[in-house]
Amino acid sequence: MATRESPSTVAPEPGTAICPGSYDPVTLGHVDIIERAATVFDQVIVAVVNLPPRKQKTLFTAEERCAFLADAVEKLGNVQVKAFDTLVVDFARQHSAKAIVKGLRAISDFEYEFEMNQLNRKMAPDIESIYLMSSPQFSFLSSSGVKEIAMFGGDLSELVPPAVADRLKEAARR
Repeated sequence: MATRESPSTVAPEPGTAICPGSYDPVTLGHVDIIERAATVFDQVIVAVVNLPPRKQKTLFTAEERCAFLADAVEKLGNVQVKAFDTLVVDFARQHSAKAIVKGLRAISDFEYEFEMNQLNRKMAPDIESIYLMSSPQFSFLSSSGVKEIAMFGGDLSELVPPAVADRLKEAARR
């Protein structure tokens, strides 16, 4: 008869994770992923890319995006927000992060994130990529969709934090 080894009495150290993104603007879907990551890791650093390579221009500056995020996660004692303008794996190493946490909404997200994971793994095999599936109520939510809704005066109350909704309405009026 096979015997099972008893589980170790020493729990592994969850350590630090980063949640990188452009967050232009931050949505409640982003906040959900950050909150969930904060329950798994000792510390979460929300890494706001200064000039996202996939976007020509951001609607909000890195400082504004950091402020929106800091406001949205202020109740989470183990989360901090920082801007960065390096490779994400270099940022992770600078902060002794063991993992990069990202959210996935759809197959299109998976295709892009799979490619990024492979590149990151090549550069930093010691940093793991972890993907959290979007909560059902946020599976359709994207920053670009939010900006379009704002442009046409739609209701943003269930899509973004209140401060972001106010600034998007102001930007749309311009």
